[in-house]
Amino acid sequence: MLDGVMLLWFALAGLSVVFVATDIRTTPAHPVMKWGFILLVAYTGVFGLLLYVLGCREPLRGTHERFVAARWRQVLGSTMHCVAGDGVGILAGAVIASLITLTGPGELALEYLLGFAFGWTVFQALFMRDMAGGNYLRSLKMTFLPELLSMNLLMAAMIPAMMSLRASIAPEAGPGDPAFWFVMSMALLAGFIVAYPMNWWLVANHLKHGMFTVRTADDPDTPDDVGAKDVGAPDAMAPSGGGETMSHTPPIWAMVALSTLALAAGLLLARAFVGT
Repeated sequence: MLDGVMLLWFALAGLSVVFVATDIRTTPAHPVMKWGFILLVAYTGVFGLLLYVLGCREPLRGTHERFVAARWRQVLGSTMHCVAGDGVGILAGAVIASLITLTGPGELALEYLLGFAFGWTVFQALFMRDMAGGNYLRSLKMTFLPELLSMNLLMAAMIPAMMSLRASIAPEAGPGDPAFWFVMSMALLAGFIVAYPMNWWLVANHLKHGMFTVRTADDPDTPDDVGAKDVGAPDAMAPSGGGETMSHTPPIWAMVALSTLALAAGLLLARAFVGT
């Protein structure tokens, strides 16, 4: 039964990746967003495909700007960007840990460190450095805390999901076993869901970018009411739409503490699930 479920999951995930990789070429989104959605669909299969269609795919030519301006789509873009980048490092850590038989806290620490390092230094700071005026060091500084908050919530859900599923269906599975990748897919999906509220707070407070449109100045599909400043990537860590900054919100260090507590709770929950 489980083998059939996994076979169906991977078949649908493969078809979803092919569709998104082909279709997204005509979507006027930032190139990093395009790659991010392809990675997200590779991780989460048909769920990622649904998010792409409902949250990013231009319904009619020339409408992408208005389509992605909704706050929930802004947050979708932010969360997707986090999960796509962090997921590369997390999966690399899981593979390395399996190959060197690293388990328990050592494995989790490796996955966290590689996930955070790749997500922060590459997917956030490097690929989005235009938002910091092209200065990579400034981009590193700007994106460190937002990436930390999002990463903590991602791992707070991933760790118990991964450990519980692995203990129940794939205790000995390695990278050569489909069950290994099924478990990681389910864990990344759980992480996406739990990281979404934190990304809402980050986008609402202009601490992370949301979804945005990239068009050339002479693009015939550019709406008449979109000015030159709206064409292309934004020049600040702010969403392209979705309202004003929230007032009377907690300071970011309070949110760091909250995210750390959430991560600790995830670790305790994982320990309870596996009974160690």
